[in-house]
Amino acid sequence: MKSQRALLTILVAPIVAVGMASTALAGDYKDFVAEGYRWVTIDGPYLCPTKADLREITRDPSDSNSLHMVEELRAYFLIEGVLIKVIQEDGSAGMAQIHADGITINLWTYNKFLSQRPIKDAYGQIEIPETSGLTPAEHISGNGSLSSLN
Repeated sequence: MKSQRALLTILVAPIVAVGMASTALAGDYKDFVAEGYRWVTIDGPYLCPTKADLREITRDPSDSNSLHMVEELRAYFLIEGVLIKVIQEDGSAGMAQIHADGITINLWTYNKFLSQRPIKDAYGQIEIPETSGLTPAEHISGNGSLSSLN
């Protein structure tokens, strides 16, 4: 009887530990979401400086239109699993203005391309603010430039 309890303890303990770690990680991700962070769910040129450009690229996603808009800097690529920061939302249009690492202006995308649940990036990792390269939002001005950190 004692050996069965010991075996049960040995088998159950790792399962409980994994469950507790998963709960802790989920809690961490919920904090990120509460701060406005989201993960990208799609690859494609669905990040635009204006709402009108976003509507155009989604209405006509042909290769020629996508290329034309990217060349004119009217569309930028979203990459699945990348972490972004929502700056503001337009609920009636289903859009969000976001800040993305490596892009100096805030851009618009559809909320349907963003997830509150973590998504692995191309390297199989889940980005978090500390590893994503995002500058804290309080240091970003409305035009996307960095304000003084002092």
